[in-house]
Amino acid sequence: EVQLQASGGGVVQPGGSLRLSCAASGFPFDDYTIGWFRQAPGKEREGVACLRRQNNEKYYADFVKGRFTISSDSAKNTVYLQIDDLKPEDTAVYYCVADSRWHHVVHSIIVPGFSPDYWGQGTQVTVSS
Repeated sequence: EVQLQASGGGVVQPGGSLRLSCAASGFPFDDYTIGWFRQAPGKEREGVACLRRQNNEKYYADFVKGRFTISSDSAKNTVYLQIDDLKPEDTAVYYCVADSRWHHVVHSIIVPGFSPDYWGQGTQVTVSS
């Protein structure tokens, strides 16, 4: 059974940083693409970033603008999302996702309405002064 356990969210002041973690199990970690989506209140969900363990290839949504960094630790089967210079508009529930298809996950980030196969529960990030 695929399991994706996201953690690390919280309340942060503007300009602060957070590192979200996604502990993955139930599938071959190194053979999958794992990523992050988010959904802000009253908005459609949007893709943030994804990573392919096979060659450490990464893809970021255009809005990321260098503030988000995705990484992984294969020894822990964990993917991280470092978010720096947090802004109020980053307030959202952040979801960890996984799929065996790299191009599908990238397409899901680019084109609304497409979705990776597996989703974990979200972790809330609130940016507020």
